[in-house]
Amino acid sequence: MFRLCKRAVFIHEQWTVKVNLQFSPYSTSPVRLGVLQKVNKKCERFLEQRFPRFSILYHTLMKGFQLLFEDVKEVSRIKRNMWTKNLHYRELPYREMKRLILFRRDMIKAVPLLVISLPPFAIGFVLILMCLFPRQLLFRHFWTPQQQRKFQMIDHIKRSRCQAKILHSLVLIVPYVSVWHRRNLLNLCSKVQAGTHPRVSEVHAVRDLFRSPPLEMQCLSPRHLRLLGSQFPVIVWFPSFLVRRRLTTKALDLLYLDRALQHLGLNQLTEEEMRQACDLRGVNASQLTSSQCEEWLRQWLELSTKVKESETSLLLHSMTLLTFNYPPVTK
Repeated sequence: MFRLCKRAVFIHEQWTVKVNLQFSPYSTSPVRLGVLQKVNKKCERFLEQRFPRFSILYHTLMKGFQLLFEDVKEVSRIKRNMWTKNLHYRELPYREMKRLILFRRDMIKAVPLLVISLPPFAIGFVLILMCLFPRQLLFRHFWTPQQQRKFQMIDHIKRSRCQAKILHSLVLIVPYVSVWHRRNLLNLCSKVQAGTHPRVSEVHAVRDLFRSPPLEMQCLSPRHLRLLGSQFPVIVWFPSFLVRRRLTTKALDLLYLDRALQHLGLNQLTEEEMRQACDLRGVNASQLTSSQCEEWLRQWLELSTKVKESETSLLLHSMTLLTFNYPPVTK
């Protein structure tokens, strides 16, 4: 650990040189600028040769702070625009609304990280945290590409396990729903549990069940709420009323984001934006082709754009019903 700390302090010193190079009012001299650039390049080469792992972490950290500052500037611009035009964030265009929602999610982790980074030489401690607990304490800006793929797969596996429990919980609720819809719900759950991807029309057929007890949002049991919360970055060990409120907010954000996406049009999204949209809605886009991503988003929008604000329970359960067996297995 002592050797690790020494490496972190050394990296911090080189990071300070780079910051001074970029922001110091006394570094405008061409001679001084050239000297500092050479020193910085030599230090980076030294890190790459002697400490390749810390070199990767160093570059990841610098890039992460750069992306974070860019987000702060862009979100500030969006908020000024909202204040000027007296807009709610759910009235924003798709890309601006998505950036604002993701920024708020990232800030839950970013604020503690920034507080830890304030004291002198604290950047070394941050680097140690990046080594030990990157998934728990950091967020996407401070992950290497390899970590992003690894953590995405871990989240997908955990979500799949909880979705299997959600389906089982729905089957247990079947005897308590209205007789008219009991058979439709049982057939839908059995079909998904058997490994078949359902049609959107089959989900629409049980839509009325999620407007009244026992599947209405206000009537769901604490255990069922926590299972639904596992599909989002929600702290599920909070009291049930806080989990319910947080899930309702998440579902409404997703609902208005879908409406903005429908207004924009899927054909306006880049491939990367399409994959991000799938990930945000619970689909492991790394296992899908571009055409599969687009097809699933069309199915999802076909359902969600018809969902009302009072039907947030339907939207949350649809994340399980429409993602659990996608892509469908071809026989």
